[in-house]
Amino acid sequence: MEIKRDYYLEQLKARENNGLIKIITGLRRSGKSYLLFNLFYDYLIEKGIDSSHIIAIALDDLTNEKLRDPYEILNYLKECIKDNDLYYIFLDEIQYLTRFEEVLNSLLHIKNVDVYVTGSNSKLLSKDVITEFRGRGDEIQVYPLSFKEFFSVYDGSVDEAWDDYFNYGGMPLVLSYKDASKKADYLKGLFDKVYISDILERHNIKNRAELDELLNILSSDIGSLTNPLKLSKVFSSTKGSKITDKTINRYIAYFEDAFLLSKLQRYDIKGKKYINSPYKYYFEDIGLRNARLNFRQVEENHVMENIIYNELKVRGYSVDIGIVNVYDYDKKGKRILKNYEVDFIASKGNNKYYIQSAFSIDNIGKLEQETNSLNNIKDSFKKVIIVRNNIKPRKDENGITTIGIYNFLLEENSLDL
Repeated sequence: MEIKRDYYLEQLKARENNGLIKIITGLRRSGKSYLLFNLFYDYLIEKGIDSSHIIAIALDDLTNEKLRDPYEILNYLKECIKDNDLYYIFLDEIQYLTRFEEVLNSLLHIKNVDVYVTGSNSKLLSKDVITEFRGRGDEIQVYPLSFKEFFSVYDGSVDEAWDDYFNYGGMPLVLSYKDASKKADYLKGLFDKVYISDILERHNIKNRAELDELLNILSSDIGSLTNPLKLSKVFSSTKGSKITDKTINRYIAYFEDAFLLSKLQRYDIKGKKYINSPYKYYFEDIGLRNARLNFRQVEENHVMENIIYNELKVRGYSVDIGIVNVYDYDKKGKRILKNYEVDFIASKGNNKYYIQSAFSIDNIGKLEQETNSLNNIKDSFKKVIIVRNNIKPRKDENGITTIGIYNFLLEENSLDL
């Protein structure tokens, strides 16, 4: 089963031979190596590149152990370059290469090479590669499967696909398992044996219990406002732990660096400024989040919100939480300040969208709750409510568009419908 990941493939095509090192980042096991060694490789062959001009090295393969030495690999690559035509160099799991920074810098001095690398694991997470090559690297972040990608190869109805996706997420290998228990075991094993092990080893963490408990709390509270100080108080009151907010902040940074979690800031829409704290956290793959909680808290409204956030990131939007401050009067006629929240502000270039995630709008009170914040935003950018119901886009008298989750996820330009 081949999953077409055209969005990322087109990004690689657009960056061909641009003089920079193409660095493919993202959550481990999200499909970075498959994108490079299979999809991009096949594209190059189909457009007429001779296979002798594509040098692909999987550095995590034991048979390539000798090539982990910087001099060995440079000598090998130079021997492979036989003429002045362009050569494509693929280096998978770059962290296995000793002094990789110097090797990549050396390759930049060769005029007829186009270099692509991936990198991850406890010794060097992909995010660090970008830091080392700021200005000389061109990043392409690969996410787990979007719902559209997932459904494109799913054997079943859209409702069945949604049920699987919001439970087990979009890690590509999940699709290879038919049995629910095997999917669950795979995700739990991936979390424990890959991501947590990487973090523990890389950062030399001795107290795993605290790290595990913090992950459990963040998993339970996706989409809820919190901060390290608040979390440290939770540890103190419920666990009797004296873990500090600084330690918690550091642990959360480790999760972000490993592409497990994303942190969203709040933005005051009227005041046009960011609010530093509290934040919201979302998982890069909802199946991993559910696995972390042993599939005990799969609340569709919270999961749907996380999936909407992930879809916006896949589409290339920068995403914030919106705050709308409005003065009103209470029952006694006293002037009060009300704070309304917009789930997401999605921005890309000159385009901006205010988006609410509403599992259902089944009464007038719920409708008012979801539209209050949007109706109090006075600029002209589009306002959208995404609901669980399978409905086509419709617009009310105030210009607010309501769209069903399937339409949003499966239509590439759904926000403009």
